[in-house]
Amino acid sequence: MTTLEKPGIWRKTVNGRTALLYLLPSILLFSVFVFYPMFRTIYLSFFLTDQNGDAAIWVGFENYTYLLESTAFINSMKATGLFVLYTVPIGIVLALFFALLASEKLKGIGFFRTVYSSTMGISVAASSVIWLFMFNPSMGMFNRMLSLLNLPQIQWLLDPEWALLSVSISTIWMNIGFSFLILLGGLQNIDEHLYESSRIDGAGYFYRLRRITLPMLSPTLFFIITISLINAFQSFGQIDILTQGGPSASTNLIVYSIYREAFINYQFGTASAQAVTLFIIILIVTILQFKLGERRVHYQ
Repeated sequence: MTTLEKPGIWRKTVNGRTALLYLLPSILLFSVFVFYPMFRTIYLSFFLTDQNGDAAIWVGFENYTYLLESTAFINSMKATGLFVLYTVPIGIVLALFFALLASEKLKGIGFFRTVYSSTMGISVAASSVIWLFMFNPSMGMFNRMLSLLNLPQIQWLLDPEWALLSVSISTIWMNIGFSFLILLGGLQNIDEHLYESSRIDGAGYFYRLRRITLPMLSPTLFFIITISLINAFQSFGQIDILTQGGPSASTNLIVYSIYREAFINYQFGTASAQAVTLFIIILIVTILQFKLGERRVHYQ
């Protein structure tokens, strides 16, 4: 009688080694472009650096202490919070409204789907230049409309009370195409039989919206809310082109503040501390989003 030979460690780990082989390209790319910069940023946040960005003097947590006592950084945090508050809820509600309109089976609806999603095909730089002209106080579209209504002119990008709101409006317009397309895809994946059954039972449009559409769309909404929050915290291009953080630092969002601190003031240590702080804030917001928001998500 022969006994079965037990497989060796080499054969036992064949699945793990195969998986590692498939993941190797991603691991290499993430190591070079994500993990190394992240750990390098954390390392530099504990140092004063020279103009080349190399660590010079160990200061421990002094960079973080400096940030917490800095009025400019606190104002930057407040501006970032307001910017997220202005852009994310309104952007998602508008995208959902357009997606609901575009999901109706109407003649020529394809044209409107193209129009609503067209902002995805325009870069942030090109969009910002368009909005720069529209916000122009002398020849911009908005002030011309106000003059037709005999209303006072607004210095959209030059007035500290209007600048953040103006940048937020342009950001909502830039991001709405992506949110619209994802939500439209989610709406089209809802089983049509659910609507037919509800119509037979005499359910109205808003009842179907509340009881069928929104629950079935909740995984897509959860994804869009998470991505929109992260993108809002990381906004940079439109700030750089429209206001460069001004006027009076009213639009100096935290990412732009990091850029100025690192590449204009050459203070890579405090810039790294700001970047680590931003990373922690986004991490906390994302965790809260998963803890609180995912409870309302309905998976089929």
